Amino acid sequence: MIQTHVLHEAWQAGVKKLLFLGSSCIYPKLAPQPIPESALLTGELEPTNDAYALAKIAGIQLCKAYRKQYGANFIAVMPTNLYGPHDNFHPEHSHVLPALLRRFHEAQRDGLKEVTVWGSGTPKREFLHSDDLASACLFLMEHYDSPEIINIGWGQDCTIRELAEMIAETVGFSGTLKWDDSRPDGTPRKVLDNRKLSALGWEPKISLQEGLRLTYQWYLENHG
Repeated sequence: MIQTHVLHEAWQAGVKKLLFLGSSCIYPKLAPQPIPESALLTGELEPTNDAYALAKIAGIQLCKAYRKQYGANFIAVMPTNLYGPHDNFHPEHSHVLPALLRRFHEAQRDGLKEVTVWGSGTPKREFLHSDDLASACLFLMEHYDSPEIINIGWGQDCTIRELAEMIAETVGFSGTLKWDDSRPDGTPRKVLDNRKLSALGWEPKISLQEGLRLTYQWYLENHG
């Protein structure tokens, strides 16, 4: 509802250019990897987030419709999994990276010897620092005017197990990791094909290791 109102009022107000943020969740659960923009609407969605994905797809199609009918310069970009300062670190309602960062921080603080992580640890995910996303959005506002969607990603992924080990090292947790495979893994792999954006001349700058360090530093200053 929010995106529909914003897009309509942007057109009515004569906004010269609008950037609509979609999500990598729009792609089919079993899309080819890395996921090209052409994979949109080619298969069934991941059932655990299909409502969110459908809402984002509706926004993408609405941008295209306003462009086709009224010539509105609305572009739609698809970021990968994001993290960074001001993320949601809630212990129950946050995404995997901030949730793990908080869990390992509290385990280290409380002297725990073991941390339980949901799933098997085998799914592969891609993570992009929020500052890199901001950089990419500004770049695309200046250099991209196509009605076709465009991915914003790092182009590299890691397993959830590797991510958990990196976070444990970042916060200084030296205990053991226990995997709860009764919890769902979700999509087996999700990494975006970043070649379209790279060809325009943009590349991310913040590695996952550096991004984790910066995010944890922010967390300590604001939550720790």
